[in-house]
Amino acid sequence: MDMNRVIGRDHLCFLTLDTLRFDVAQAEHLAGRTPNFSGLLPAGGWEQRHTPASFTFAAHAAFFAGFLPTPARPGRHPRLFAARFEGSETTTSETWTFEGADWVTGLRAAGYHTVCVGGVGFFNKRGALGSVLPSLFDESHWSPELGVTDPRSFEHQIAVAAQALDRLPKTQRTFLFINVSALHQPNRFYLEGAIDDSMESHAAALRCVDAQLPTLLEALRGRGSWFGIVCSDHGTAYGENGYNGHRLGHPVVWDVPYAEFKL
Repeated sequence: MDMNRVIGRDHLCFLTLDTLRFDVAQAEHLAGRTPNFSGLLPAGGWEQRHTPASFTFAAHAAFFAGFLPTPARPGRHPRLFAARFEGSETTTSETWTFEGADWVTGLRAAGYHTVCVGGVGFFNKRGALGSVLPSLFDESHWSPELGVTDPRSFEHQIAVAAQALDRLPKTQRTFLFINVSALHQPNRFYLEGAIDDSMESHAAALRCVDAQLPTLLEALRGRGSWFGIVCSDHGTAYGENGYNGHRLGHPVVWDVPYAEFKL
C-alpha cells in the first residue's frame, strides 16, 4: 500500500481491539463465527504480527509514532507511517512520512480532523496518564459506558463515533480512532453463565463486537472512501505456563491479529 496515495484522498480508520489474542481471533474466523470481520480480511484470515509492546499505553505510544505491529516473519518490513529521520531502514518510497513525533499530529497538519473514541483506562482523561494519548487528537471522547465494565461498550463507542462524524462536513478528511475495550477483562459477562474470564469469554466478546461492526461500517461508508487498519495492541494470558494477564513476555501476549482494509 502506497500511503502517499492514500493520505489526502481517503479518510482513515484505526481500530485497536484491545487485548485480542491472535489465536482466538484466527480460530473464530476459521470457524465462521466472526463473519463481519472476516469480510474485511484476505483469504487467509488475520495476519499474525508481533506487537511493539505488551500493554495498552506502550503499544499505542509506539503505534502513533509509526511502529504498528510487525509481520511475524524475518525481514525488514516497510512501515505505513514514519517520522522523518535519517537512517530509517523501514521507511520506503511508499511510506507516508511526517514531521514531529506522531502521525496523528502529522495528519492534522495534512488537513485531517482527528477523532479519538477511547475505551480502556489509558484513554479516560481522568488524570495525567489517561490524558496523554487522547490529547494527540482534535477531539476525544470517553465515558464509563465506553469502558471495560459496560457489556454494550462497543455499541456505545459506535454511537459516539457516528455522532462525531455527523458533525463534520463530508468534505472534511477525517481520521477516526477507536480503542475497542470489549475484549479486555472483565469479559465474562459476554458468556452466559460464566463466573470468571477465560479464553471462551474472550472469544464471546469478539463475537459481540463482530455483531456490531456493520453499524460502524455503514457510518463510515456514508462519508466516502476509507483506508482502515484493525489490529490488537497485545494479547493476554489465561493460565498458559502459569501466567495470567499481560505486561509480560509470553507469545500469547506478543502475537496479535492485524489487517488492512478499504471501504
